[in-house]
Amino acid sequence: MEPKIVKNDAGHSLNVMGDNQVIKLSSSDTNGLFTLIEQNNNPGMGIPPHVHENEDEVFHVLTGEVEMIIGEESTTLTAGDMIFCPRRIPHSWRVVGDEKAKAMLSIFPAGLEGMFEELSELPAGPPDLEKVGEICGKYQLRFV
Repeated sequence: MEPKIVKNDAGHSLNVMGDNQVIKLSSSDTNGLFTLIEQNNNPGMGIPPHVHENEDEVFHVLTGEVEMIIGEESTTLTAGDMIFCPRRIPHSWRVVGDEKAKAMLSIFPAGLEGMFEELSELPAGPPDLEKVGEICGKYQLRFV
C-alpha cells in the first residue's frame, strides 16, 4: 500500500438511488482492508432494513441527525456520535430533523463500493427492485 492524502473536496462521487456518496478510500487504496465513504444527504433520505453477510460498518455522524435502527434498538445520532453495525445484524438509517446530514461510513473489509458503483448506474426514476435485489445479492446484502 501507498500513503494517500484525500482532500476535503476529493473522492469519487456517486448517487446511489438518492444516497449521495463520495468514496474517499476504496479497496484498491487499502489493499482490501476497508472502504471509507462520506455521505451527504437531505432530510428524509434513508436506507431500509438490510443485512450484510460479510461486512461490519461504522457510521460516524459529522453534521445533522440520523436515526439508526440496529436489531430492535432505535437511536438518533447527532454530530460526533457513531454506531458500530456488525455483520449479520439488520440495520437501517434515515436522516431526520430539518438539516442535511453528513456522515462518514467505514466498511470492513472493503469491496462493497463495487455494489454502490453498480447501483449508481441504474436508470433514474423508480428503482427496478428485482435488479436492485440481484445486484445486492451478488455482494451478499439482502433487505429484510
